[in-house]
Amino acid sequence: MFAAAQDQSVTPSAPLAKPDAPRHPSLRAPLDLLFLLCCVLLTADVLVPEVFGSGKTKDYLLWFWAGQQVLQGEPLYPATAVEYFDFIYPPLPAIMLAIPSWFGKIPLYVVLSILNAVAWWYAGTFSQVMTGSGHSPGRWLEALPAVVTVPFVFDMFDLGQPNLVLLAMMLYGFWSLRHQRPWLAGFMFALAAAIKVFPIAVLPYLVWRRKWTAAAATVAFAGVLLYVVPAPIRGFERNAAELKIWYQGMVGTSSEKGFGQRDEQNWSWVNQSLIAVTHRLVRPINYNQDDPKKPPRTMNIIDVDYRTANWIVLALSALLGLGFLAVMPRQARRTERSDAEELAILFCLITVASPLARQYYFMWLFFPMTVLMHRAAFDERAKVRLGTWLALGASGLLMLLALPWFPHVLQACGNNLLATAVLAGTLAWHIRHPPVAAGSEPATALKAGTP
Repeated sequence: MFAAAQDQSVTPSAPLAKPDAPRHPSLRAPLDLLFLLCCVLLTADVLVPEVFGSGKTKDYLLWFWAGQQVLQGEPLYPATAVEYFDFIYPPLPAIMLAIPSWFGKIPLYVVLSILNAVAWWYAGTFSQVMTGSGHSPGRWLEALPAVVTVPFVFDMFDLGQPNLVLLAMMLYGFWSLRHQRPWLAGFMFALAAAIKVFPIAVLPYLVWRRKWTAAAATVAFAGVLLYVVPAPIRGFERNAAELKIWYQGMVGTSSEKGFGQRDEQNWSWVNQSLIAVTHRLVRPINYNQDDPKKPPRTMNIIDVDYRTANWIVLALSALLGLGFLAVMPRQARRTERSDAEELAILFCLITVASPLARQYYFMWLFFPMTVLMHRAAFDERAKVRLGTWLALGASGLLMLLALPWFPHVLQACGNNLLATAVLAGTLAWHIRHPPVAAGSEPATALKAGTP
């Protein structure tokens, strides 16, 4: 962080020549070569166990199984929603996995690793050009968000989870939206939601900001991706029936025992969503229930029933939503800077609003941290720069509490949730207290097509 803070003096604060153009990696840039080396090492973590060991575990076997089920015309879900789901995603991801699965495990794992590497690069480059700072970062400041989120990226490769790819899709969608491509933006939002449902939380934001075309495109493409695209492969009636079973098992069921097919995880310490942390704080829930070998442990500060806990969650969600609306500037006062901060808060809220938010979900804090790092490096006010660095440091220290040598109760209390709150609160402060020079900047980001 010290090196990044000095970046402003090393690299002149010149306006970006092409502020909307994400750059491509260069073999002549040492940090880009380091990035490529990291991707190679992370891919080796995936392939070496499969080629030379007993086989890659985690979710990779599940992805291969899902692809093979499609290729062989076998069912993806059990006959009823009350039975255990091996595959908890909509049918579309299985259709997409079937293509590389036809060639075998190793080609599938290579494709997934390449997707993660490309997503990591473009999540970084899109984040840099969408900060609204109007300045080009030096190499150290550009690399800093990737460095501090390396543990999350490792999880993406090691587990085979798509959250990094979803982040890149969402950033590309908002980048397209600011370039007056609402249909492309809607397609990216819909594709992300069709793979893993929680990105659909972007829809109320699009409606509130009157992005009618993007909102309509999101809904329309979601329907196409969920119902039409799988139909030629699975059959329309069969796909509709599988979607119904999936919805009933993953979305339509919830009780005090759990929700979404993974009861033992959803109330345990591994889930740091707003819903899970709130329930653990207000109900006597065993946060070790994911591991029957561990003794039961609770952390609640009050004791209410399940229904009351849900009302508390609803009240907190409403307060967060109203707070977000309160800090969002009116249309006439929007700037490119405030739009970036507003979008970063949205990413924070989407992350914690997901019913399940495991450690790797907080990869989505990449963009909020990038925005704040630009404020810490380029804000005209020295005290604001220092305060922003301190907020970033506090958030980072909270995230470090997830390291293995700390007790699980710290994650059960929501260390990542609190880190997200620190980032969102700092972003909200920046929206409400822009530098005087920023007050006259024209709003450009996300404003196209707004009446």
